[in-house]
Amino acid sequence: MSNHTFPRRSVLVGLSAVAMTAFVPSRALAFSAGQAEALIQKTVADINTIINSGKSEAAMYGDFERVLTKYADVPSIARSALGPVARSASSSDLGAFTKAFQTYLSRKYGSRFRQFIGGRIEVKSTQKANSIYDVRCVSILRGEPPFEISFIVHEASGRFIDLQIEGISLLKSERAEMGAMLDKAGGSVSKLTAALK
Repeated sequence: MSNHTFPRRSVLVGLSAVAMTAFVPSRALAFSAGQAEALIQKTVADINTIINSGKSEAAMYGDFERVLTKYADVPSIARSALGPVARSASSSDLGAFTKAFQTYLSRKYGSRFRQFIGGRIEVKSTQKANSIYDVRCVSILRGEPPFEISFIVHEASGRFIDLQIEGISLLKSERAEMGAMLDKAGGSVSKLTAALK
C-alpha cells in the first residue's frame, strides 16, 4: 500500500461523507443508472466549487456539511456507522448522534480536501446490483497516479451511502472507528455524541 493511500481515502471520504449524505426527492418513479451518475457528477462539481473557492478550511466546513446532507443518505450512514446499538437507541439519541456525526465527518474530511485542489473525478461506468448502483470513477490528483473509486448509490433514497477507494469501504472504516469510540463511551450513545462534538 502506498504512502498516499490514507490521504486518498481521507479526501474521498469527504465526497462520501460529504457527503457522507444525500440525493433528493421522493421516488415515485424508478431510479436509473443515469440519475445515479448525475448525482455523483453534481456531488463532485459542488465539492470542486468549495475547494477552489479560496475560503479558509474553517470557512469550508459548513459548505462541506451542506453538500453532504444534500447528496448522501446521512441518516442511513450514521445508523450503519453506529452499528447494532442504533436499533435500541432512542429517537432523540439517534437524531443527536446523526447530526453530530455529519458535522464530525465534514470537519474530519473537509480539513483534508485541499489535497484535491486541481484534481478531478471522472465517472467511467455504472453497474446495478439489487437495490444499489455502483458508480465507478477514476480520481486524478496532482502529482498522484490515477486511482479507482466507487460511489455506492441506494436506489430507494436516490443518495449515496458509501464510498469505496481502491476497494476499501470508507463506511466500514468509520463503523470501526465509531465502534472503538462507543466502547470508550461505555456503550452510551449520548456520550459518544458528546465526544464527536
